[in-house]
Amino acid sequence: MRSAGLTRRQVLLTGALAIVATDARAHNGTIHVTVEKMAFTPSQVTTRPGDTIEWTNKDRVAHTATVAGGWEVMIPAGKVGSRVVEATDQGDYYCRLHPNMKGSIIVSA
Repeated sequence: MRSAGLTRRQVLLTGALAIVATDARAHNGTIHVTVEKMAFTPSQVTTRPGDTIEWTNKDRVAHTATVAGGWEVMIPAGKVGSRVVEATDQGDYYCRLHPNMKGSIIVSA
């Protein structure tokens, strides 16, 4: 007969899901986004003004993080691009070179 407690597998799975569910915030105020397989991961980040978003491109082609009518960060193949977040940066962005790649930024106070 099994006990009513959680199995080791359930505990590990719960922990893994908790890690995946957290936002991309690092302790140093830098949000890390991976660009790989033609996608931004995580596709949505929560940040504050003054934090830095850093996109690491693991693809073999260049990408951008572009806000229509706003700013653009070039992310060369195998390199990193970054931007210091401003209060007005909240919203969607995309890759100008590959418009199917999309992400969003939530700026909290």
